Amino acid sequence: MKIVDFSKENSIMNRFVAELRDVEIQKDPLRFRTNVERIGEIIAYELSKDLKYTPHKVVTPLGVSETSLPQNDIVISTILRAGLAFHQGFLNYFDRAENAFVSAYRKYIDENNFDIHIEYIASPIIKDKILLIVDPMLATGGSMELSYKALLTKGEPSHIHIASVIASKQAIEFLERVFPKEKTTIWVAAVDDELNDHAYIVPGLGDAGDLCYGEKEG
Repeated sequence: MKIVDFSKENSIMNRFVAELRDVEIQKDPLRFRTNVERIGEIIAYELSKDLKYTPHKVVTPLGVSETSLPQNDIVISTILRAGLAFHQGFLNYFDRAENAFVSAYRKYIDENNFDIHIEYIASPIIKDKILLIVDPMLATGGSMELSYKALLTKGEPSHIHIASVIASKQAIEFLERVFPKEKTTIWVAAVDDELNDHAYIVPGLGDAGDLCYGEKEG
């Protein structure tokens, strides 16, 4: 399984991640959503290098230009609701992609224990296509696993790309165990060391959904 951790390299993405974490900058939800979207665009660009390309001729007003264009059929899948801004970043670049949406949420049993429930899925057929599952926060990896299993009802993809802004080490290790190693790639802007008692990433950035779209009741 290929794992790409962008925090190991120096790039402008580091500034966007730093601003997402900053408690003062977080007070501006538009800026927060914009930075999440920007990170999605950067990862989409880097991911595009792994796609299959074929020669293509373009007729210009003055002649013919030869180039290589991606040929893969792509489905971008998002876990609602926190993933919407992140999803848009990928869609900005893969503008011909099909789209899928999965609703996954934590149902708490007590203060520190919860089950993950899938309530809704809207997806095209994904058989033999490139599947991107994008979610800004990978805490335990449980929502990602269940979302993937739900999407498999629409067919078996040829390759799975998992993309996140911040992941915990525990989530990365979990995904290495439960996803097919030979055809899964993980892309993440930063990896943090810990989860707290509530299974939130530390230092993390808080609740990405709330910071994007406002606090939810309950």
